[in-house]
Amino acid sequence: MARTIGILTAGGDSPGLNAAIRAVGKAAQRAYGMDVLGFKDGFLGLMQNRYDLLESHDLSGILTRGGTVLGTSRIKVDRVDMGDGRKVDGRKAMREVVEQHQLEAVVCLGGDGTVRNALLLADVGIPVLALPKTIDNDVAGTDVTFGFDTALTIATDAVDRLHSTAHSHHRIMVVEVMGHSVGWLALGAGVAGGADVILIPEIPYDVEAVASSISARKAAGSSFSIVTVAEGAISREDASIRDSMTTQMELVDEPERKAIKKKLRELESARAGGTVQLASTLAGLTGLESRITILGHVQRGGTPTPADRLLATRLGIACADYIAEGIHGVLVAAKGQTTEPVPLKKVAGRTKKVPEDHPWIQTARHLGIALGE
Repeated sequence: MARTIGILTAGGDSPGLNAAIRAVGKAAQRAYGMDVLGFKDGFLGLMQNRYDLLESHDLSGILTRGGTVLGTSRIKVDRVDMGDGRKVDGRKAMREVVEQHQLEAVVCLGGDGTVRNALLLADVGIPVLALPKTIDNDVAGTDVTFGFDTALTIATDAVDRLHSTAHSHHRIMVVEVMGHSVGWLALGAGVAGGADVILIPEIPYDVEAVASSISARKAAGSSFSIVTVAEGAISREDASIRDSMTTQMELVDEPERKAIKKKLRELESARAGGTVQLASTLAGLTGLESRITILGHVQRGGTPTPADRLLATRLGIACADYIAEGIHGVLVAAKGQTTEPVPLKKVAGRTKKVPEDHPWIQTARHLGIALGE
């Protein structure tokens, strides 16, 4: 009987997923004679036993394709929403599927939520490996995630293109990129695209300080400014309220903790559309007309860059090698030009934020880019 593995993609789609599927599948088939089952729509397909046997021809021609040929979904494996108000632990059904097909491993391609789900599957005895994908680059334990370079290229190209219109009309151009809790994408695109202001979640901003830096540019003869902002960027005032409630939540009992969580969600909802408010405030403080560009999901689409194809391919091949060696319960992490199997327990639930002393931060400061401080 041929050795068999399963593979699925979960969470948000990301450039490079198909390249990783291709690499895992081809290496497993050619180097180790394994059969590969592709489960449809992420963990939901694993629970429902919906899959295709991936043949060699299924893995051909997908290297350059965006999205995922397997489909994806967002669920929590221990609390699957059944659509009728019930939430059930789907891991028993998933384990039965794994046992039915005698899978040596289930390869889970995804971001931080997928890594958490993978650990939950490992906790019930399912042999899993995770590959780090996300345009946010926020998966702990790996140098970089595939999908990030493509999104960075798209965001940088947008910043590049806005320079000419900003200069022509003497405007503040505010560009919102993805990054709910981390600023890797905004920081990288801002530095690479020559932004004048970069706002990221890790450094709460003072809107008056931002306006002051723009006004100083205006006084020095620069009639426009480019502001690159992560969607999760937060003002100092809101960050202070958030941090105070978070600290308080750790000191109270469960009923009060739930009430504070509700207030935190309300604060988050109130911040929706924050980029629009930011642009309006900057216009009022500086006297310059402002315009907003929100890139949104365009950052997820299109052909993956060569860097992302290479990264996804070498991680996928390393994953097949680890499976053949009997290694599971790990994240297949990029470490320089090599890979490393990092235990899921060390990375699940952690977020890789931009460190205050990161070279990109230092680069921005040396270039005179304002960070809202």
